[in-house]
Amino acid sequence: MLFLLAAEGGESDHNPIIPIWQEIVVGTVAFAVLCFVLMKFVFPRMEQTFQARVDAIEGGIKRAEAAQAEANQLLEQYRAQLAEARTDAAKIRDDARADAEGIRQDILAKAREESDRVIQAGKDALAAERATIVRELRTEVGTIAVDLASKIVGESLADEARRKGTVDRFLSGLESTGAR
Repeated sequence: MLFLLAAEGGESDHNPIIPIWQEIVVGTVAFAVLCFVLMKFVFPRMEQTFQARVDAIEGGIKRAEAAQAEANQLLEQYRAQLAEARTDAAKIRDDARADAEGIRQDILAKAREESDRVIQAGKDALAAERATIVRELRTEVGTIAVDLASKIVGESLADEARRKGTVDRFLSGLESTGAR
């Protein structure tokens, strides 16, 4: 169509700044058709796409806020559990210390009892040994004293009752002299 218009009109008398009226009509019709197609088909699709993106973004923000709130709640639960665990650990540690102290006291008490028992057994054994030694010494000293007295007196002190009385008197005299 442009070729027809160009062939009919003389181009020499045409002003280049002012367009030809047929071009304006064709341009206007083409622009109107383009605007109609854009407004009828393209813009609604674009609006739907933009709305879907807005919904997705707002939904994503809402999901992110919900996830953040859930994460904060879980963090608070974790902190509460951690504080409770620390409290429980401190209580267990204190109980263990108290148990250890009780066990220590029990062991010390048993050790003292055992020590006292061993000391008492030693004292008892020592007293028994001393008594045995004293008895043996009395017998030996008595025999030696009777032998000496027999030699000094010149007669036999073989009579058991007399000998025993003499030895006991002699030892009593020695003990009273040693106690002073």
